[in-house]
Amino acid sequence: MPRGFDIGKAPKEILDLDNYNILEEFLIALASAGASDETIRAYYSAIKDFLDFLGTKRIKDVRISDVNRWRLERLRKGFNRSRSRDRRSWMTTLHYYTLFIRRFLEWLGIELSIPVTRKPASKVEALSDTEIDRLLRSCNDPLDTIIIRLLLDTGLRSRELLGIRVSDIDFEGREIIVHEAKYGRERRVLVTRETLDAIRAWIKLKGLRDDDYLIPLTYSGLYKRIKRIARRAGIDYRKIRPHVLRHTFATRALRRGMNLFALQRLLGHSDVKTTQIYTHLTIDDLKREYEKALEGNSVIEGASTSVADESLSIRFCPSCGKQVIPGARFCPYCGFNLLVLNGNKAIEENTI
Repeated sequence: MPRGFDIGKAPKEILDLDNYNILEEFLIALASAGASDETIRAYYSAIKDFLDFLGTKRIKDVRISDVNRWRLERLRKGFNRSRSRDRRSWMTTLHYYTLFIRRFLEWLGIELSIPVTRKPASKVEALSDTEIDRLLRSCNDPLDTIIIRLLLDTGLRSRELLGIRVSDIDFEGREIIVHEAKYGRERRVLVTRETLDAIRAWIKLKGLRDDDYLIPLTYSGLYKRIKRIARRAGIDYRKIRPHVLRHTFATRALRRGMNLFALQRLLGHSDVKTTQIYTHLTIDDLKREYEKALEGNSVIEGASTSVADESLSIRFCPSCGKQVIPGARFCPYCGFNLLVLNGNKAIEENTI
């Protein structure tokens, strides 16, 4: 069943209804169990797509071969409502749709042992410092400014951002209480003084009260506004969406030395493994590390150096345990920031 709530099992007689009435009953069960509107829409899209594919075949007569034919069709042709022609995007959608359909069938008591389509490895997209500067300079009004600043300051999800009320903001503590968090887990995020100043000005301009929402937009309105700002900034608008700013916050935080577990709490991840997708290194990071370690200091030219030389000392990353070259700013395997530990005996050293 969907993570975070239990909808039990459907009564057996529900299978006597037609397919779309069964879907409607399932959505009602989701809503009554506390599922968010976003979750309900996701289940609706997935299950309706499958039912449309089935045509006149009754859901109670579905076999694993039907599910497999649907999956094959989507792998070949993609999804009718998808704006993307990217196979990677189709694979991600198919992964979640398969999960949703399997849970729908389990609710009906139909056990088909449906294998879940492999989800492509997460591809983290983040803005460069130059793009961030251009984005901020292209904000036309106070609302633009607080949207971009808040997303870059906090890494909030869109739903969390739009759920902020004035009363959730602690100006003295420079914190925001996030109530609309994923899976219902309330948390606090930190905000810079500059962003708080922009928020104060917005609240005063609009005369907002404690119970008012800070950002009076729907998700669609937020999405379109960020796209417009990106266009004005001369950034490929197809690259920009609210979640890219969350990725940007996480990537910048790690590059600047934030502890992985601290970042996990700020992002609201239930498992640190989810946070670890941000410990990638961009090609620019790798080039900088390579040039610092090897340019003008060839390994071959230094081969005659004593093996006891400190430059050949091997250090072990405290995050993943793999060997790294002394002086490196980041672990090349997991992206852990080593600067905060340089010179600290907590980094184990061996000499070859």
